[in-house]
Amino acid sequence: MKFLMFLQLFAHAHQERWSSLVDAKLRQTLVTRDNYIFNTNYEGNPKSGKVKVPVRDTEVTVKDYNKATGVDLETGTTTYMDLNIDQDKAVNELIDGFDAAAVPDNILADRLDSAGYSLALEMDQKSINLLETTSGINVCATKTAATDQTAYKEVLAAKTYLTRKGVPQAGRWLICSPEFMAVLMLDDHFIRQGDLSQELKNAGAVGSVAGFAVFESGNTMYEDTKLVASKKTTTEFIAGHPNWCHRVQEWGVDVHAQDLAGSGKYIGASAVQGRKIYGLMISKPQTVYVKRTEAAA
Repeated sequence: MKFLMFLQLFAHAHQERWSSLVDAKLRQTLVTRDNYIFNTNYEGNPKSGKVKVPVRDTEVTVKDYNKATGVDLETGTTTYMDLNIDQDKAVNELIDGFDAAAVPDNILADRLDSAGYSLALEMDQKSINLLETTSGINVCATKTAATDQTAYKEVLAAKTYLTRKGVPQAGRWLICSPEFMAVLMLDDHFIRQGDLSQELKNAGAVGSVAGFAVFESGNTMYEDTKLVASKKTTTEFIAGHPNWCHRVQEWGVDVHAQDLAGSGKYIGASAVQGRKIYGLMISKPQTVYVKRTEAAA
């Protein structure tokens, strides 16, 4: 409600800022937050259809120093991978009865708020599906549904795996299904949102456990089409780190009010329009750990 009131205050004043207002709502709504779940580092122009993302697999070498001869130089290796900007989403919302300059602020604010919310839902679905299905991710062999007695043990298994793969401790995240959250929250090891840092609260984390910032999403809806019809597989949680999860987004066409008088179809009407483009990639799939369940359909 507060965000909608903010939009109403600034809706018509600065049309050039409408895209940033929609982005603010998008950031507020996303579960897969930029810089917490996905990193946004890239080189190039997303509007060209492709950017390069830096990927470093080796750390800086540390050697003994000799006071007489110094130490040999090492050359670090930062490679770059192409990330295709292959998602192109449009907002084209009719506002009947008003031309672009006359749309009331409250109606315009509602459309901008709704656009940000809808874009966030769509982007979350695509982003989580990528985390669930990319070839090379590590899928836990245990397919039994977690209980309040086993949920924490399953998280510890993910923690152990990521540590063995050299994933940094700081910055790890856990995206949980509502069903897994329901049993995880019964464990005394789960740290509830009220005890988190303000930064994690602002990022949308609902808690933490075993060093993971915990996020909850209803979009963990993986289905294994290779299973027989009598079996059903769903995702309980996904664990990973933003270092190897990449997302780049940009406005292909900024949000604006478009008069429709010249369309030959709409009279005394306008539309809020805009195009959001983005791309997703996991550069090192083995750093993503997925726990699924398999049960009778």
